[in-house]
Amino acid sequence: MDARVKAVPAFDLGAWSAEHLDGVERALERWVSADAPAGVDHGAPAELVEAMRYAVLDGGKRLRPLLVLAAWEAVSSELPAGDRARHVLSPHPNPLPEGEGVNESDHERHLNEAALRAACAVELIHAYSLVHDDMPCMDNDVLRRGKPTVHVKFGEASALLAGDALQALAFELLTPEDDGMSAERQASLCRLLARAAGSAGMAGGQAIDLASVGGALTESQLRDMHRLKTGALLQASVMMGVACGNASAVAQAALHRYGAAIGLAFQVVDDMLDVTADSAMLGKTAGKDANQDKPTYVSVLGLERSAAQAQELLGQALAALAQSGLRNTRALQGLADMMVNRSN
Repeated sequence: MDARVKAVPAFDLGAWSAEHLDGVERALERWVSADAPAGVDHGAPAELVEAMRYAVLDGGKRLRPLLVLAAWEAVSSELPAGDRARHVLSPHPNPLPEGEGVNESDHERHLNEAALRAACAVELIHAYSLVHDDMPCMDNDVLRRGKPTVHVKFGEASALLAGDALQALAFELLTPEDDGMSAERQASLCRLLARAAGSAGMAGGQAIDLASVGGALTESQLRDMHRLKTGALLQASVMMGVACGNASAVAQAALHRYGAAIGLAFQVVDDMLDVTADSAMLGKTAGKDANQDKPTYVSVLGLERSAAQAQELLGQALAALAQSGLRNTRALQGLADMMVNRSN
């Protein structure tokens, strides 16, 4: 009997994701560029920009941008029609030069500017973290997203600088000079992203992870580490989407719980796949955690209990959505199901 928790059926997550990622990919292509109209890397050395683009483009699940956009859609659907229209961006956030409009995505032009910028910003932070995590001083990995890691391709110094520049660009995207986003919204988004990426989030979790190599962690300690290292940025992605819309206190609290549950569930499944999948399927080095003697959910709980834990967390995430009072949570449900019941 299949014990997996199931999300509500009759929703085509693949079609929804493809539609939304079209806008994200086009925006990333434009913004991570030496001549991007609003990028901090305008006029940057070509070699640095090449390494940045290599780290970001043409690969990755883009889960974090999708979570931003799904959460934004969930809370924006609660607005009255007139208010919802005012939250929709008509012009392109960075208009293309005259004559190039045919390359624009129709969907991207109708995405809320704040949500699109938040989606790209969180992906840039994720990409920077992977560049740094893969370096010899950290995890010393040679494969990421099915291709050589940035430090293997460009050298350690260039990889370090590319990661730094991607982090800076993320916050530049959240603070545009025009009046497309209020100062209050800019500050809220920057605060959410900074907290998730800093010492009380991703960076702090990575520090614990490095310090625990060769040691033993309790289940509680392991959970705390992964809530910081992986879960914080996934949860922040959800809450950044919320911050781009208009949600009640009840909905905000429910989506906060949803983000916490899927953030931890994602890492539980990641630990399982490190044992059960091969490098070709994962797009990164399989068996790395065991080879480096790192404590994982599998080493602490075993595969069977880890699988049960992932399903329990999925159930918590879906329950939180049911308690949110929001009507349009199908994308969030589908993403949670996909993150837990995935094969790579």
